[in-house]
Amino acid sequence: MDLGRCQLLSLAAFAVSGAGCLVIGALLLLPVGAGFLLLPPAATALRNMSDRYRRWAAAWTETGTVARARAGVGAGARTGAGAGERAVISPPQPLPARHAGRGGLRRRTLAILGDAGFWHDLRWAWAEPWTGALLAAVPLALVEYGLFGAAVQPFVWRLLGDGNWYAFVRVDSTPSMLAALLLGLAFTAAGLRLAPVVLRLHARWSRRLLAAPYTTELVRRIEHLAGSRADVLDVQAAELRRIERDLHDGAQARLVSLGMTLDEATRLLDHDPQAARALLQEVRATSQRALQDLRELVHGVLPPVLADRGLGDAVRSLALDSHLDVQVEAALPGRLPAPVESAGYFAVAELLANAAKHSGAPEVRIHLSHTGGVLRVTVADDGRGGADPAGSGLRGLRRRLEPFDGTLVLHSPRGGPTTATLEIPCASSLPKTSASSGTG
Repeated sequence: MDLGRCQLLSLAAFAVSGAGCLVIGALLLLPVGAGFLLLPPAATALRNMSDRYRRWAAAWTETGTVARARAGVGAGARTGAGAGERAVISPPQPLPARHAGRGGLRRRTLAILGDAGFWHDLRWAWAEPWTGALLAAVPLALVEYGLFGAAVQPFVWRLLGDGNWYAFVRVDSTPSMLAALLLGLAFTAAGLRLAPVVLRLHARWSRRLLAAPYTTELVRRIEHLAGSRADVLDVQAAELRRIERDLHDGAQARLVSLGMTLDEATRLLDHDPQAARALLQEVRATSQRALQDLRELVHGVLPPVLADRGLGDAVRSLALDSHLDVQVEAALPGRLPAPVESAGYFAVAELLANAAKHSGAPEVRIHLSHTGGVLRVTVADDGRGGADPAGSGLRGLRRRLEPFDGTLVLHSPRGGPTTATLEIPCASSLPKTSASSGTG
């Protein structure tokens, strides 16, 4: 398989050279006017080739940047691949579209000439045949030369005469033929073992040449930060409205009722002490319910177990409150930043609620870990599957994670199982590792 991919890369280099030559020819013809007609299709053909190489690098290796399902960042700008994610090379901005009206072709050609991604692709088309293609040809050459020594030399060495050399072995006798056979097998094995290594090296080289220009990534990053800021403000406003609504409908209503009951008890105190005493007992019960409402509201903003014990114990508390059989395994190096712990906690709470409502699963497994500066939480159930990754609940979770550069990946085929993996880049505040597990 890997050897066939190396062969494909070697052959595709001819197409890359052809597309690059078309672009160069169109550039040379610009002074006589023909280049304005030829450059847009030539640039499009070159972009199609570079996009194909980006897809190959994503499908064949794990070198590149993590694909992000978020607006404004495109394929992402951070290295490393999480569970269920394909590593991809972020593309440049699309080529300028055709302008309508008279002179549209000329304006489009001038826009292509001013596009940094176009020159990025042209640089790659010049370098790929002399670097990446030759690199991919190394395991092919080893295998082909090895097959010649192992499959051809034993049968033709007598016909080739005394000047028959295979590598550094002069094949003129049966022992030397056997040596050539073994050497050919060694070359073949080396080529097969080298093929996946060459593919990884080629993907790294392709990433250097094909990744979007720095200015493009910077623009995408700014757009993403602007969108994240707007999302954070929306989430904050929605949370404030929820708190205001809960206070208005819960504790505030009970406190108003409490005040009215106290007024009534004050009027009855002189001429009907028994009725006043009953009203005061009712005031006591109302105050306890108001206090409970306030505690529940505070727990919804920041659960005390999360503030006191950290994310691992807070998730175990969620597991104990769930009617499902929830297995929790936590391997976290101490405490994480409070906003990250809060985001992870409420994300797990939402995923657990979704599993209880929709999955029909009797068991849920939660795994928390922190490696490479990334908090990774996996919530898996053995339910019916078929969850919609674009559902409103999951969109809300992604919006909660986006301010932290976090991601949520859902794998939920029909028939199950369902696995949700969220990742949040963060640093641990303690170097000491704390690993534990629990059952809810």
